[in-house]
Amino acid sequence: MKKHKAKIIAGVVILAALVAAFVYGGNYNSRDYSNPSTRAALTGEREVGYGQAQDNPTDAVGLEESGAAPPTGDAGSVSEMPGFEGDAIDAPSHSPSPSPAADEAGNDADVTPPVLPQPGGEPAEENATLTASPTNEPPTEPNPNMEIDTEMIKDKYQTDTVPEGKPQPVEPEDVIIGDGAFTVTLTIRCDTILDNMNLLDREKHELIPGDGVIFPVTTVTAYEGESVFNVTQRETRRIRMHMEFRNTPIYNSSYIIGINNLYEFDAGELSGWRYSVNGWFPNYGCSRYQVQPGDVIQWHYTCDLGRDLGQSEIEQNQDE
Repeated sequence: MKKHKAKIIAGVVILAALVAAFVYGGNYNSRDYSNPSTRAALTGEREVGYGQAQDNPTDAVGLEESGAAPPTGDAGSVSEMPGFEGDAIDAPSHSPSPSPAADEAGNDADVTPPVLPQPGGEPAEENATLTASPTNEPPTEPNPNMEIDTEMIKDKYQTDTVPEGKPQPVEPEDVIIGDGAFTVTLTIRCDTILDNMNLLDREKHELIPGDGVIFPVTTVTAYEGESVFNVTQRETRRIRMHMEFRNTPIYNSSYIIGINNLYEFDAGELSGWRYSVNGWFPNYGCSRYQVQPGDVIQWHYTCDLGRDLGQSEIEQNQDE
């Protein structure tokens, strides 16, 4: 009987505990969490400033000593703070990140924003220490006394400045050959080799005429827009004479390397073919010299880089 009585008492105690827990739980859920003091008492949370939760109790103490009072309204609003007048301000839910100009302690550095120039181009007073931009300075006038070496100026095809009064080069791709016909004279000579036969291979001695004239002075037909190269190529083909050339894109011209089986370097390392028009040795390729009515075209074989043809030092330098 005593054992049963003890079990009954224990059951009553457990039941009473459950009832108490139920009642207490209902009261807990009914507590007013809108009251900051109640919420702080139950959660241990301290509210200071603009509704930001602080875990350090000294923050609240410092706030009270500074004379500021915690808000009595909803978190995030300061409209009900004593001594505050004006519209409600939504407080941030977390501490704002320091700006890029903030110092190591997290405080914003004292950065003065730049002051834009005032209308009219004059800087504001705050910018008095700024110097004017170089782009605002007037352009420097060229010195009229400065001498320019025109002989050093080259075009995109490495052509030196053409002497005054001489024809300017033309680009073959820009020329349209017309039907207008006129006459010019053409000759091909190698008489300089006669004084340098020792430099020529013996097997080529028979190619050298006694007077050095390979193609005598001949009046030939040319057409509007044609070059020295066009005329020479057509006439050598007409009489079935050998002529060999190569295109040189860097000079935008064809280069004659052999006529009548006489090639450059056959009579020494300074030997090769040169052309002249009206007694002048142009400083650009034969494909870029546009012939005119009455022109006198001559092809010469040189054994000394043009010096044996009477070329001046300037002409030799321009041809190199």
